[in-house]
Amino acid sequence: MQAEAEPHAFASFREGFPALRAQTYLSICDKTILHDRVRASINVFLDHLAMASANRKDHEVHVASAKAKFAGLVNAPAETIAAIRNVSDGANTIAWAMPWREGDNVVLTVEAEHPNNIYPWLRLKTRGVECRMVAARSDGGLDIPAMIAAIDGRTRVMTCSSVTFAPGHRSDVARLGEACRKRDVFLLVDGVQSAGILRHDFDAEPIDGFVTSTSKGLLGLYGFGFLYASPRWIDRLEPAYLSRPAVIQGTDDHSAMGNFDFEFQPDSRRFEVGSFNLAGAYAADASLDLLLELGAERIEKRVLSLAAALHEGLTAIGLPPATPAGGPELSHIMTIGKLDAGGHGFSNDPLIGPLSAHMTDGKIVHTIRRGQLRLALHAYNNEQDVERTIACVSEGLAKARQASEVK
Repeated sequence: MQAEAEPHAFASFREGFPALRAQTYLSICDKTILHDRVRASINVFLDHLAMASANRKDHEVHVASAKAKFAGLVNAPAETIAAIRNVSDGANTIAWAMPWREGDNVVLTVEAEHPNNIYPWLRLKTRGVECRMVAARSDGGLDIPAMIAAIDGRTRVMTCSSVTFAPGHRSDVARLGEACRKRDVFLLVDGVQSAGILRHDFDAEPIDGFVTSTSKGLLGLYGFGFLYASPRWIDRLEPAYLSRPAVIQGTDDHSAMGNFDFEFQPDSRRFEVGSFNLAGAYAADASLDLLLELGAERIEKRVLSLAAALHEGLTAIGLPPATPAGGPELSHIMTIGKLDAGGHGFSNDPLIGPLSAHMTDGKIVHTIRRGQLRLALHAYNNEQDVERTIACVSEGLAKARQASEVK
């Protein structure tokens, strides 16, 4: 019965995205598209503002609810989740909360990270912290053994992306986490490319921190996100910034000043600063309902099935993606072309530009990153999207090759 209900559940989910009626959207790795229920929740917030019909406490119910729902999605206690702005905010929060000593180091792979998970660590050079940079594999994936080998007695943090934004490899965070746990090293995961799409279980995954925005797979807005901090570390982390939500108060009066001899909140609330992005909280409260209704395990199974079909189809027409066709590194992101033959939005690969233009004409939304043509799936995509994309790419490839022969 459940197997019969699944196609209907995903089809019903898809119906809520008006953008999908006009195009094939394969760019969740760049930004989300709004579901009708998410947009309606934002309108509720705007109506409250317009009519002065809700107070701060009324609004912040949605902040607490969104945090609890995200905690449910990743199987973590609600108190381990803080509301933040984005990945940059979360990475900086952890970077400046660590009990660093001069001569300590952080291990990362620059080629596999977005700059927003590099600069926070480079900034720590002013505190005598070394950025220990491990080279990526030739295919752009993490060199897991080399990252583990880079750990020494002064390593305090290792950081990586759960899925690289390009080429799109899924990282073996479990193996990294196990190595870090043995050496009491904090593993921070940038999860913006996987949250809401690939399943996470923080009770089982040996990670200590996780940061994400709601602007991609969590199907929310820019400027709102979540930070997870493990209870194993919370008492060793002191926030760089401090405001009323981060300290223990004996009152719900938001204007009341407590004792000058304050105490941090005993959990991840210590990282929350000032007022929240309330529109983002309303949106996340609604979008997380959608994801929880489908279930994290079902979403991952659906998306990886579509990804495998897309990989097979692209390979069959002579454009094998840079990521594996299966196995633990398969993700929802597929990239075509030579890595680093270009940059953000452009490629020096003579095939990628014409192919991208043809796909744009065919209303298949995609991006170019690090010179590669990049496609990414979510649970609202279906088999027809995959078939249409393969047909369009095949047609574009033939046209590009024909034009090249004429020249």
